[in-house]
Amino acid sequence: MEVCYQLPVLPLDRPVPKHVLSRRGAISFSSSSSLFGAPDPRQLSQRRGAISYDSSDQTALYIRMLARLGSESEAAAGSAPERRVRRLLSLQRYLHSSRLLRGAAQQIPLPILDEDYTGQARCMLEKVGNWNFDIFLFDRLTNGNSLITLTFHLLDQYGLVELFRLDVVRLWRFLVLVQEDYHTHNPYHNAVHAADVTQAMYCYLREPVLSKSLTSYDILLGLLAAATHDLDHPGVNQPFLIKTDHYLASLYKNTSVLENHHWKSAVGLLRETGLFSHLPTEDSLSLERDLGSLILATDISRQNDYLSRFRLHLDQSNLCLSNASHRHFVLQMALKCADICNPCRPWELSKQWSDKVTDEFFQQGDVEKKHRLEVSPLCDRANNTVGNIQIGFMTYVAEPLFAEWSRFSDTRLSQTMLGHMGLNKASWGSREQSPSPDPPPPPLAQASPKTNLREGEYPDAS
Repeated sequence: MEVCYQLPVLPLDRPVPKHVLSRRGAISFSSSSSLFGAPDPRQLSQRRGAISYDSSDQTALYIRMLARLGSESEAAAGSAPERRVRRLLSLQRYLHSSRLLRGAAQQIPLPILDEDYTGQARCMLEKVGNWNFDIFLFDRLTNGNSLITLTFHLLDQYGLVELFRLDVVRLWRFLVLVQEDYHTHNPYHNAVHAADVTQAMYCYLREPVLSKSLTSYDILLGLLAAATHDLDHPGVNQPFLIKTDHYLASLYKNTSVLENHHWKSAVGLLRETGLFSHLPTEDSLSLERDLGSLILATDISRQNDYLSRFRLHLDQSNLCLSNASHRHFVLQMALKCADICNPCRPWELSKQWSDKVTDEFFQQGDVEKKHRLEVSPLCDRANNTVGNIQIGFMTYVAEPLFAEWSRFSDTRLSQTMLGHMGLNKASWGSREQSPSPDPPPPPLAQASPKTNLREGEYPDAS
């Protein structure tokens, strides 16, 4: 356990210097720690991510810095030009692509830009509502900018940029910072996962029962929550943070630690970019609270609470979508479904996600073994396989949730998701019985082998 004390801790009662508040860039205690597979904590020059801490008004602020702890100015001078160039290119890409999306003629040639967005990626965006949307291909076509490109496209498609008078430069900067604050070294909890969840959320928002009831505010909230729901995820689960005495666990009192951090990180970026600064203060604060309510609903440890409440509403047929609180609850359920929809995707996509999330579990288990910590359930590569983890997850977590969602929205999409999950579960079962390289799903869903895994044993796969 001695390694735990290598993690720097920002005292909660320590005043934050003004020069820190005015800076941006990043520091993350988690991503700089050897516990997370990053460089040794003494090598502080490559820090990134977020710091949350309590201020006098009991609000966790998001502090982002370019500098190393010892010589902030020197470090910022070296890294700022590179960031400025990257963001300039992102802005140029937006100006170029937005003209084409709006049908305007290109007046100034931009030879520095490639044509991926206006070519194959643009064709993919025309089918962004398809359930078999290949987010991995889309990420390659957008040069790793799937989250930025997809989220902006959806906001623009719904007319939310104009309706809420969003400054496009601020919006683009916000999306760039969001994507940057997902950790690319995480096999699963990265920006591609966030883009995939955002695309799934869009599919649910288009369902008839929702599309005719949701307001523009609901749609804006749902898309922003999907894009930011795992912001600055460290690649380990909540029990790991608790047993290593991580400062975030102390800050959030061991309750929805990651989800609180994702929410506060998103709020920090909204405030830093001033995306909603033109709105009345009470409206922007209300949006931040509602955003947090959606993100906190993705805490898988509270799965049964939300599912029981959802089932009760459906049994009593008392969901009234003209009621704002009921609409918000349905948005919470939609985000929960989008967050764990991987088993419901076609096999070619679902298997990739299964491999990635299991790889992340096993990486955490390897770190726990290395530092003589108790290995978390499903994180020991010696005693678990991708197949048995997926079968258990589908049986005890995904199937109950999507069965209730299908009751709420009995559409072709819901039946397609349940069908894919049945086929994928049977395919994993056949692989467990007689391993072979990537067999195709069987023609009919079959009963899966019994497993002793339970919902509460799952690491945070959201």
